[in-house]
Amino acid sequence: MSRSKVITTEDILSTLCHSVTEVLSSASGNSISYSAMVQKITRTCMRPDIGCFVLFDGGFTGLVVTNFTAQAAMEIYQDYMRNMGMPEEEIANSHLSDDVSNVMGELMNQIVGDFTSKVREQLHTSITQNQPKMMAITKQVQISVDTTMDRPQARRVTFTTQNQNIFYLELAMDKTEFIKLHDFDIAESVDPDAIIANQAKKNQDKKAPKAVNDEHDDADDDFMAELGL
Repeated sequence: MSRSKVITTEDILSTLCHSVTEVLSSASGNSISYSAMVQKITRTCMRPDIGCFVLFDGGFTGLVVTNFTAQAAMEIYQDYMRNMGMPEEEIANSHLSDDVSNVMGELMNQIVGDFTSKVREQLHTSITQNQPKMMAITKQVQISVDTTMDRPQARRVTFTTQNQNIFYLELAMDKTEFIKLHDFDIAESVDPDAIIANQAKKNQDKKAPKAVNDEHDDADDDFMAELGL
């Protein structure tokens, strides 16, 4: 009998780290990487200069905290705004700006959304999360999950931006294991933007031959007119 595959906290953390790098790299055009070494920690905290926390519940309970230095937050924020085509004069220059907190909070929301989608596809379970709120802070703030955790575990991962600025992700969740009883196919995630782009391209390709035929018809009509026919 084949041994069942067990998915642990570290595997779930790895999925979350992939969501962070994929979303931030795609949104900002910035090359984001994370350390292969993970720290075991005893508590999660929001730390200066910009912090954010998200609670999730459902198939398992947990807390995600991200802590950005001012330099890392501004690099990602400004790269994202430039990637969106915003003029330089409309891009904030201070991490204390509300626009920086709002944009970073929205990116965090996209990260958690991507993570919950991956959990649903890969683990066949569902989790829900609250709306993340990014805020500039000057002192360390301890964050805990106001739910009953049988055996809480906490981990910290270090991320590095393209310009070698550092930020951290902390995950606290129940000590849990998902055991695969049998193999199953992981459905491909659907990207609405890709579907719309592909459909638009198909529509454009269909119009192109028609436009060529119309040009030929117009040329034939002009030629017949010159002949007086």
